[in-house]
Amino acid sequence: MSPASPTLVSYPTPDDAEQAFYDAFTRGDLEALMAVWAEDEETICVHPGGSRFTGIGAIRESWKQLFETGMKFRVRVSNPIKTHSALVAVHSLLQHVSVEGDDTIAPPLITTNVYTRGPRGWQLLVHHTSPAPDTNGLMMQESPRTVH
Repeated sequence: MSPASPTLVSYPTPDDAEQAFYDAFTRGDLEALMAVWAEDEETICVHPGGSRFTGIGAIRESWKQLFETGMKFRVRVSNPIKTHSALVAVHSLLQHVSVEGDDTIAPPLITTNVYTRGPRGWQLLVHHTSPAPDTNGLMMQESPRTVH
């Protein structure tokens, strides 16, 4: 299979896709990570403080470069706020990333993952992670009543 064609995997729920994404991220497994992404040229990925990558090829290359640094990441997510419809799910969460061997406690990152349901179940369409401007109050926020 070519690098541009990840192994076809089906995720029955957005939570299953999200778990697979973060498991692959922690293992530094590019193929498993790319298997979570929707095969759509309108996919978008924004790394913290980085550029916007559009299209599966550009997204693959961005993760490949990250994993090629040799750093082993520990990733934990918390405080999810989730909204789902029949075909789209949006998860907003705090992402806690550290590097093995580095005891520095990094501030959380604010992450939005958008999943879409298609023939292969739920797939990641958008992953956007940004540095949190201020962590005071992030842990206590409630789900919004209205999405706009």
